[in-house]
Amino acid sequence: MATIKDVAISAGVSLATVSRVVNNGPKVGEKTRQHVKKVMQELGYRPNANARALVTQKNAALGVVVAELRDPFFAMLAHGVETVARNNNVQILLSAGSIEERTELKAIETLMEYRVDAMVVHSKTLDDTTLINFAAQIPGFVLINRYIAQIANRCVWLDNVTGGRLMAEYALSQGHRQLAVISSDYHIDDPNERLEGIRQAIDAAGLKLDECMIGYASPDQEGGMQAMRNVLSASTDFSAVLAYNDAMAAGAMTLLQDRCIDVPKQVSVIGYDDVILAQYCRPKLTTLRYPIEAMAAKAAELAIHYAAGNQPQDNVTFKYTPTIVKRDSLVRR
Repeated sequence: MATIKDVAISAGVSLATVSRVVNNGPKVGEKTRQHVKKVMQELGYRPNANARALVTQKNAALGVVVAELRDPFFAMLAHGVETVARNNNVQILLSAGSIEERTELKAIETLMEYRVDAMVVHSKTLDDTTLINFAAQIPGFVLINRYIAQIANRCVWLDNVTGGRLMAEYALSQGHRQLAVISSDYHIDDPNERLEGIRQAIDAAGLKLDECMIGYASPDQEGGMQAMRNVLSASTDFSAVLAYNDAMAAGAMTLLQDRCIDVPKQVSVIGYDDVILAQYCRPKLTTLRYPIEAMAAKAAELAIHYAAGNQPQDNVTFKYTPTIVKRDSLVRR
């Protein structure tokens, strides 16, 4: 592999001149610049990204921290960011926080070591103070799926309370009066906020959600089966299940069908997120559309914009609201 020294020798120029060409520096005539670029191409020379970061004190990359890589939700998030990055000729550096405080912290610190000035961060375990401090250090720091009032202009977030209320209100509008809930057992804000919205709608209808009608487990298909199993063991009648996300909803439907409980004739199910899985469940899943790709694209645009030296506006935030997607898993009673 050709080195910067090989380029300098072949082009008949100094190492400093090649370095200036690589980093788009001044004091290089256009004829010399084009000559050096031609030699670089002929030799197959590729600049070292880390070395360039050391020279320029920044990296032309967009850092992205997601919770998990295997979850389709985060694939949608990454796709939204990637579209904006590609349009801006910016590379993506992707890392997973694994919903663990230490891992999330390390992921952000590693991107800082690479001198990444633009970041889209999905953090669920780091405390507000830590994230506020990162925002003060990183010009293009943007949080997605999290709201912190002190850095509201760097937050792109979903109103999960409204989302929970909407899913319960829709089930109630279809005549369901006995509702069960399967929720995530992760100690993060999202499940608590969605459950709060569900309770608001049920209370407003003059009904009650008993604790025995709430099942908790991991927010995946297996967790959906386990949470559904826990609710069924309570031996209480219900006609609709409100699931924390589409994966749990799919798991719940599988368990119900395995026990010869017809979905949706006997028990209706509604999910949350509207990932690709929702369209291929049988029956197709009624769910709340989480506009994560649009949110991720907005977060990426803001990160790149702020990293370029543009200051965030005061007194603004970027709140999104989910919407009902009506399919086949929930029917009128």
